[in-house]
Amino acid sequence: MENSLNQEGKVFLSDLGRFVKGRSITRADLLDTGTPCLRYGDIYTTYGDVTDELTSFVSADTAQRATPLHHGDIIFATSGETAEEIGKAVAWIGNEAAVAGSDTIILRDHGQDPTFLAHALNAHDAARQKSRLGKGHSVVHIHEAELGKITVFLPPIPEQRKIGEILRTWDETIKKLDRLISREKYRQDTLTYSLVFGHRRLPRFKKTSCVKTHRWLVLPRDWDCLPIENLAAEVSERNTDHTAFEVLTCSKHDGFVRSLEYFKKQVFSSNLLGYKKIYRGDFGFPSNHIEEGSIGLQDIVATGIVSPIYTVFRFAQDKMNQQFAYSVLKTSLYRHIFEVSTSASVDRRGSLRWKEFAKIPFPVPSRSEQEAISDVLNTHLRSLGLLENLLEMYLCQKRGLIHQLFTSERQTRV
Repeated sequence: MENSLNQEGKVFLSDLGRFVKGRSITRADLLDTGTPCLRYGDIYTTYGDVTDELTSFVSADTAQRATPLHHGDIIFATSGETAEEIGKAVAWIGNEAAVAGSDTIILRDHGQDPTFLAHALNAHDAARQKSRLGKGHSVVHIHEAELGKITVFLPPIPEQRKIGEILRTWDETIKKLDRLISREKYRQDTLTYSLVFGHRRLPRFKKTSCVKTHRWLVLPRDWDCLPIENLAAEVSERNTDHTAFEVLTCSKHDGFVRSLEYFKKQVFSSNLLGYKKIYRGDFGFPSNHIEEGSIGLQDIVATGIVSPIYTVFRFAQDKMNQQFAYSVLKTSLYRHIFEVSTSASVDRRGSLRWKEFAKIPFPVPSRSEQEAISDVLNTHLRSLGLLENLLEMYLCQKRGLIHQLFTSERQTRV
């Protein structure tokens, strides 16, 4: 196919290949095994610029109704939450039978190196074009007609392949490191669970192998098990002046974070009077989201504020080590306990208030054992943090490389 060039020497996607629509896969169709499938949401959450394996599957009957993928296809997500992310692309370079679902558009028969082309279509220049062409507010869409208007600069195929090989090397390194981090996170969760519930004891503290059963918990016999109200107290200090305290929010994975950084915009009220103060070392949770694991230890600022819907509480320092308590509260078991306690709450809005939360039983080893457990977990967490910092460094370097490869200035020089 002879490509049409615009005034900048770039090629329109409409002249580069043909578009094919993905179709007929819903969340209800997904299985643990079967024919691999690519769903539009996975393009944002699971894959980078290129993939040769898929993590979702459908039955053979569903696959018959869906759109088959061909090696080298470029698949766009055509629905998204923001204009900035709309139209993210992934190149399929696998050789097994696979299909694409709804809200995707496939660029096929483009005749280019798929790794190079996918990176070019996710680089800043193309992303800016897609953002401008996307339509909608709460949900943004981009259609075949708009995708066809996107232009990309294409060097000769040999140069594309050389660039693609370099980028694949980076992607493979990042992928391996990402998998290592996933394994280490699993190890961290497993280690945390075994230590904070006494299933595994540090040798110098193990006095007996006997255990005692409590509601929801099986703990070493030499540990106490007390309701949270015996270990902590609710704190309800309000912001009564116009002091510019930082507004915090609690995420289900990371605990407390700065609201403006987390949401990338202001979601809290312009009038902060009545917001609850939360001091460094205090705990808190949004009463209507705790069953998702949204509970945190505030260690960001000396004094922050949170929405009035939050419950804020403080453990007695002579009874509980803060890091030990936080490790317990973030386990999968306590997410389950929060969910059950929320369902049993008399609050019809599905909220868990301090009165019910305070009755939840809590493991209490000796203060010295709590500190030793926290030291072990923090050491492993620091190692995990080093791996995550290394991954971010690689990602940053890759972004810099892509910027050099795909900016208009570089393309003009070529």
